[in-house]
Amino acid sequence: MRKALRGVLSLAVLIGTVSATGASAGAATAAEPAVKQSSGLSSNESSGESSSEDIKDRILAIPGMSLIEEKPYPGYRFFVLNYTQPVDHRHPSKGTFQQRLTLLHKDTTRPTVFFTSGYNVSTNPSRSEPTQIVDGNQVSLEYRFFTPSRPAPADWSKLDIWQAASDQHRVFKALKKIYSENWLTTGGSKGGMTATYFERFYPKDMDGVVAYVAPNDVVNKEDSAYDRFFARVGTEECRDRLSGVQREALVRREPLEKKFEAYAAENGLTFDTVGTLDKAYEAVVMDYVWAYWQYSLLADCDSIPADAPNATDQEIWDSVDGISGFSAYADQGLANYTPYYYQAGTQLGSPDIKQPWLGNLSRYGYQPPRNFVPRSIPMKFQPSAMRDVDSWVRNNAEHMLYVYGQNDPWGAEPFRLGHGARDSYVYTVPGGNHGSKVAGLVADEKAKATAAILRWAGVAPAAVEADPAKAKPLAKFDARLDVRDAELQRDRGTLRP
Repeated sequence: MRKALRGVLSLAVLIGTVSATGASAGAATAAEPAVKQSSGLSSNESSGESSSEDIKDRILAIPGMSLIEEKPYPGYRFFVLNYTQPVDHRHPSKGTFQQRLTLLHKDTTRPTVFFTSGYNVSTNPSRSEPTQIVDGNQVSLEYRFFTPSRPAPADWSKLDIWQAASDQHRVFKALKKIYSENWLTTGGSKGGMTATYFERFYPKDMDGVVAYVAPNDVVNKEDSAYDRFFARVGTEECRDRLSGVQREALVRREPLEKKFEAYAAENGLTFDTVGTLDKAYEAVVMDYVWAYWQYSLLADCDSIPADAPNATDQEIWDSVDGISGFSAYADQGLANYTPYYYQAGTQLGSPDIKQPWLGNLSRYGYQPPRNFVPRSIPMKFQPSAMRDVDSWVRNNAEHMLYVYGQNDPWGAEPFRLGHGARDSYVYTVPGGNHGSKVAGLVADEKAKATAAILRWAGVAPAAVEADPAKAKPLAKFDARLDVRDAELQRDRGTLRP
């Protein structure tokens, strides 16, 4: 995988409905604010439990767990926390670091969804789609080495998919003592990959996996699937518009790079990591077509200049900047994503596409992840890592759901199920991009996917057990809490999964 991404969809919330099982010792209601006072007194009405059993007290009684802050949200308790983790799970005595997580608490009698974006964690309340579907609690974990969840000093050799899965395993084991009902793990893009790796290494932890738009780059050097994708995605007219703008951005490299120099000076951008402004400029332009299909829909093609050779420099600049983002490969744009590029260059892999419509205009081609990580950090690729995961999913998947978007380039190399898979599914949203969700599937697949999620969480109503077509989310949609793809929205302008 490689470079950033951004958003797509919408949002949702439920306003303090009490669990279907009734108010219980772990329940939150909308009646009282969630934040506890400095006196240490608990809001018994808010938590539904006695002061000696306040949910915050129970959470903070976990060894290594500490509170950063609690934020109010109607119907929930929302905690931002730190948890002490070993830097190396194989040698836990060799140092620890603080890993940030959040907990959206609804009721200890409800199922819990374990979410990660694979990047930083948001410290504002939100629900993933599975959390809304099952009307449950949500634990969201920051991926190791994304600041502030980075060991000091940073031993980058301890950033790998097994160590990260072991982080999740320890958090799950700690919280399972409080949240004893079924658990699901979920995430979108790199988060969907993360959910898959967690299941591969700790298959007994979760009751189900819901992975959205998760790339599966099994053989890093074989990327022809992406070339086939770009040869047929969307319509010929839209492809021609995009390739036309991208060509012009390279044809007009000299005047547009002067504009880029002024832009960089105005915004204090530097290019030490990638090496030169020219390399950064071309990397942004080379991302343009991919980034369009990742973030946009076919209907958005009307916004792309139809006659690129006759467009002004400003029109070409604006189109590339609006889709790829000219700050993406500056040091300031890369810094927060060093952990991603490190993983792409050591285990995850990264796509390379030919883009024949550019002829010989490209000087560098698709640049590898090594170019986006400071040279002081050593990197060596491990080709067996993704082959192992792919083989495991094909032969061992159980209670795993993958959702892809038809027009999302990251889906060109998807996870696939083999004969060993059980009660697992791969569905594709027609015309969907990198923000594709269960809600966008065709009606029959949407019902089957929703029913599976409810079943795995242990909360499928009898009517749904009898007829999956009746499946629907148990919690009402709320435009503040259900922020779909919040992890993507912050990254507009790059091609990271």
